[in-house]
Amino acid sequence: MHKLLILSGIVSVALLGGCNKPKSPDAVANDVAAAQQSADQRVAKVENQAEQDAGKAADKVDSKAVDLNNTEAKGAYDIALAKAEGDHKVALAHCNALAGDEQAKCKKMADADYDAAEANAKAGETALRQ
Repeated sequence: MHKLLILSGIVSVALLGGCNKPKSPDAVANDVAAAQQSADQRVAKVENQAEQDAGKAADKVDSKAVDLNNTEAKGAYDIALAKAEGDHKVALAHCNALAGDEQAKCKKMADADYDAAEANAKAGETALRQ
């Protein structure tokens, strides 16, 4: 039994020693080339995916920028319209101090000013929208 253990140990050491045998230069060159090709393909694949991800992210950013710009344009329109409505109410209140034909002319002028301010606000919003 003891001899069998020694013999199996020697065979094991001999087999393990054979595993460390260097490969031929051609085999090493082939292995290196294959590993380099595999690495290059992996890098190219990851670069392509990263480029696609960056493109998608840029599209989202562009979309959000357009949304922000359009929201700001709508806000500017709403502010201009509120100001025009306020000015219109003040002008109409001043017109109430007048009588007859003067009052009618004043109200027409206040309405015309309001219509012009509303048109300007709409034009400004349209110019700012994307």
